[in-house]
Amino acid sequence: MIPASNILAFLLMLAVLVVAHEYGHYRVAVACGVKVLRFSVGFGRVLWRRTSARTGTEFVICALPLGGYVRMLDEREGPVPAEDLQRAFNRKPLWQRSAIVAAGPAANFLLAILFYATVHWIGIAEPVAQLGRPAAGGLAERSGLHAGDWVQAASRDGSNWQDVRSMGELRWEVMQAVLDGESLYLMVSAEPGRAPRRVVLELGNLGAKEWDAATMRRVGLGGAFSEPVVGAVRSGGPAARAGVRVGDRILRIDDQTVTDAAHVRDLIQASAADGVARPMAWWIERQGQSMELRVTADVVRQDGKNLGRVEIQPGQAPRLTTVQYGAIEGLQRAVRTTWDTSALTLSTLGKMLIGQASLKNLSGPFTMAEMAGESIRRGWVDYLRYLAIISVSLAVFNLLPLPMLDGGHLLYYVFEGSTGRPVSELWLERLQRGGLVIMLVMMALAISNDLARLWAQ
Repeated sequence: MIPASNILAFLLMLAVLVVAHEYGHYRVAVACGVKVLRFSVGFGRVLWRRTSARTGTEFVICALPLGGYVRMLDEREGPVPAEDLQRAFNRKPLWQRSAIVAAGPAANFLLAILFYATVHWIGIAEPVAQLGRPAAGGLAERSGLHAGDWVQAASRDGSNWQDVRSMGELRWEVMQAVLDGESLYLMVSAEPGRAPRRVVLELGNLGAKEWDAATMRRVGLGGAFSEPVVGAVRSGGPAARAGVRVGDRILRIDDQTVTDAAHVRDLIQASAADGVARPMAWWIERQGQSMELRVTADVVRQDGKNLGRVEIQPGQAPRLTTVQYGAIEGLQRAVRTTWDTSALTLSTLGKMLIGQASLKNLSGPFTMAEMAGESIRRGWVDYLRYLAIISVSLAVFNLLPLPMLDGGHLLYYVFEGSTGRPVSELWLERLQRGGLVIMLVMMALAISNDLARLWAQ
């Protein structure tokens, strides 16, 4: 059952992004002297309508809120009165028709910049760039990173450094370096204020073509650092039976000195790797006193592996910092983030097309609704950031050179501009049919990915 909050967050997202996109078409059409007949949010049965006395445009909200459209006066769609011929879309110069079509995606890019800038200006609480335990055997561990390390700055060339203020900024720098096939230099210290050391992540050697779960495991950066303090204990579970309490600091498990909460999880899970629960000796600190407890995990089967589970929440919430920027810097970062997100989206789509990236990267409405709901539960700033990401994706997708999309129409205009004649009606019909098939296939793939993920959960 999909939570109501997810549905409402998803519908609000669609309303905002669709209105912005269609308003871009509408505003430029009016500026070019084109008569707009209808501005529709959604499809199907009309739920609400209003006609502008000044322009004659009918504004409507329809029952199926999965998109929208702007209908303009056009001789190809019906007879046009002689007095309105100069206001017909098809009578306008090529550059005006191109501007009207491109205005929709442009509006989504501008909206994304506005949302990103707002997030930067308000500020958002993110985990500080203090590393949890790197994954065993991963590139981060081999490069010399350790649990508790603070990343202070990053550089692509080892000379020009940029401050790293949060785990989010660090992950973004790592992802960009992976996709560009370049190394990433990090200035790292054991704790704030200490002299830093330089660490090089040879990310170009990974040969990764996309930023997915497998690539993240190979990098092995880990999550934000969390103290190895018990945050919760489930009543009746293995840990509770052994006497573990909330607030206990775990110092050592068997012969392993614990570094952070992630290390605790790894040791617990490994205690039942052979299918038999092995008793563990836990050394803990409670109210300044050290003591030993004997803990035996339950054995659970997950993803084809035997794992130990003791029913505790190891670790506490990571330390947070408010990442906030001034007016100019916030806007500059918003433009850069919009550009980088656009390039990443386009690159991923291109790699899916040539088989270098999995088609599982396509997400449908169920995944989008879930992520919209999760982001709005974390707060309006997180929700705005998610809207910015989707707005960029919508803009890039609409610019693809596929019939039925804005990019397809722009491709027609490129042909018209280079040959001096428009695409023939016969070819328009053929291309529209082909575009419809492609769109249906993409929609089916996205929804099947959603359903497969929900089934796996």
